[in-house]
Formats: sequence, C-alpha cells, structure tokens
Amino acid sequence: MDLCFSPPLQPHVPIAGDAEAFPVHRIYCVGRNYEEHAREMGASGREEPFFFCKPADAVVCGGSGPVIVPYPDRTQDLQHEVELVVAIGAAGTNVAVDRAARLVWGYSVGIDLTRRDLQAQAKKLGRPWDVAKGFERSAPIGAIRPAAEVGVLGQRRIWLEVNGQLRQDGRLSQMIWNVEETIAQLSGFFELAAGDLIFTGTPAGVGRLVPGDRIEAGIEGIGTMQLQLAPR
Repeated sequence: MDLCFSPPLQPHVPIAGDAEAFPVHRIYCVGRNYEEHAREMGASGREEPFFFCKPADAVVCGGSGPVIVPYPDRTQDLQHEVELVVAIGAAGTNVAVDRAARLVWGYSVGIDLTRRDLQAQAKKLGRPWDVAKGFERSAPIGAIRPAAEVGVLGQRRIWLEVNGQLRQDGRLSQMIWNVEETIAQLSGFFELAAGDLIFTGTPAGVGRLVPGDRIEAGIEGIGTMQLQLAPR
C-alpha cells in the first residue's frame, strides 16, 4: 500500500558507546513517585502509582553539546523534572514484579518539561494534562546505557542544576515505587513493547525555567545531559 505522504522519521535515542540507536515506541510517565516531591505537589503517602503519556516524538537528544529547546508557547511557568528513564526491550502484559527486570533494556537520564501553569488549570477543571506534558520537545533525554553495564541501581544519586546552581538532588532509592514495581503496575494497564520509555518520576526541588537557562542533569553511573532553553 502506498502512503499519501512520506512518514516522519522514527523517533530514536542514541545508545552510549554504540553507533546504533534505540527506536522509541511510546513514552510513559509516572506521577509523584518520590515522597518529598509528592508532598511539594500537595500529596502524601504511598499512593497507587498513576501514569500519563507523552508522544514518542517529544524526545529530543543532543550530540556532544547541549540539547537546544525553544521556550514553549502559552506558558509563563515552564518547570524542570529530572528523572530516571527506563528503556524497555521486550513485550509484556500483566508482568509479575519478580519478572519485570527481564523487560529492561537500559537506563538514561531525562527531563520531563512541564507547563506547570497549564497543568494547574487542568487539575482545577478536572481536565487532561496533555497540553501541560505532551508538547513538542518536552522529553529531552541523554544516551541510553544498557542495563548490563549499569547493574544494580541501588542508591545512585540523581541531580539537576540550572545555571550552575543545584536545584534537585536525590537518590534513586527514594522512589516510592521502584523500577520493577512500576513495570508490573504499568503492564496491567498497557501492553508494553520493545521501544517503550518509562520516565519514573522526579525528586523534590522542581522549579521554574526562563529563556536562556542552561540545565545540566545526571544520574550516577548512568550518564549526564545538558539542555539550553533558547530565547523566545
């Protein structure tokens, strides 16, 4: 069957130390998965995890320099959320926690860019978050490192700086729902597939960004990434 126009390029993420790239199927995100961040967003306790999605082409990656992202329209409160990203390499539905690690292909560091003012409006009106979370280039991400190279996640540090000043600083062990538990829960709602990315939530310290800001984020033993917001 012929197509009426050429399809867009397959979204993909570079693999650390490899010429190949990881093709992106879907992007899932976990909300409020660190207790301190849950509190700063008005929640508390170990609530059931909830999920939202970004389009696959929201990913944006850089080369040797920073990822350049234009400041998005229709917001006065763009905020950063640094996150561990899990790259899925095998299909799975209703996956048991003790089998979830078998689906993990690798890990990366990502930033969930959020139009917080639009999110607040949506929450107040009981509307979806799509315009706050799923806009173009809202999922900057670094190179993916294979799980076999990373090993046990443990208490690795996750951090983010803006213009050289530390904003977010936490440990992966502070996640309310760990990677295996998150995969098990998510696979009960969706058919996970190779190419899926899971943004696993952010530690406390999320904050506002302005045009021209330079952001650096990283996770110990996994990688770092740089991001710059272009002027409007």
